[in-house]
Amino acid sequence: MAELVVKDNALIQASYTLDMVEQRLILLAIAEARETGHGITENSLLEVHASSYINTFNVEKHTAYTVLREASKSLFDRYVTYHDVNPKTGNDRSFHCRWVDKIGYEQNSGIVFLRFTQDIVPLITRLEENFTKYELQQVSRLTSSYAIRLYELLIQWRSNGKTPLFDLPTFRQQLGVESHQYKTMSNFKTYVLDFALKQVNELTDITAKYEQHKKGRSISGFSFTFKQKKVISQSIKPHKEPDPLHLFNKMTDKQRHLFANKLSELPDMNKYSQGNESYTQFAIRIAEMLKNQEKFQELLPFLQKVGFQSV
Repeated sequence: MAELVVKDNALIQASYTLDMVEQRLILLAIAEARETGHGITENSLLEVHASSYINTFNVEKHTAYTVLREASKSLFDRYVTYHDVNPKTGNDRSFHCRWVDKIGYEQNSGIVFLRFTQDIVPLITRLEENFTKYELQQVSRLTSSYAIRLYELLIQWRSNGKTPLFDLPTFRQQLGVESHQYKTMSNFKTYVLDFALKQVNELTDITAKYEQHKKGRSISGFSFTFKQKKVISQSIKPHKEPDPLHLFNKMTDKQRHLFANKLSELPDMNKYSQGNESYTQFAIRIAEMLKNQEKFQELLPFLQKVGFQSV
């Protein structure tokens, strides 16, 4: 039986920044809670086993243990901004809330324990109104957090095969792009939109394309049309994430400097910055860190977030 992920459309349309592993962890927790039949309540302490992560996303064992340990630390600080309507006044309103209020990691077994906050639980479990459901398998091979979010945004409109116009500032937030990231349209398209769309088209059950809309000479937003693939070839071999040592040996000097520049602007990398160094100085130091195999493996989840694995 295929594992289903069910989210309220208010959450699908919300704005949040999660890296790939954090998104996978949340989706797996949702799917496995449904699979057990116990569901999710405000008191549910959910378990996500490293074995499930390995089997679902086809990663190496030691990689799964490493990334789950890091995600169990970072996810506690993540929050989501969602929108709804005040039932008393009819006015639109927005809220900020954390994803989880409790999360832990059991080192020896590779189990993550997490409890969703009371605000998030209804958005995950409410089925009586608008909701989107999809098989976890459809995003299991996506290695970009932007691709996962794009797929979720698109399949809300599966019955229509087309989306409304996504206003650019809101669309960037929904994809999880920080305000200081990829400010130019060319960079946004190259490293976010086109990159994510390529993965969605190659690795999921839909094929999509976009149309850009302008106000004057500037692009103001995007709309999408997409269709269901008739047959997903069974001959496609499951994607398997390469071993960290293989990736370390694979990285060229040119790639090391390219991705060091990308990492220097990644919010998750702030803990590695020193004093008042500039992005350029930080990037140079990151490039040196990437020469070290242990540091490379430590930074691998961040490298994957900015697309190194697909290079």
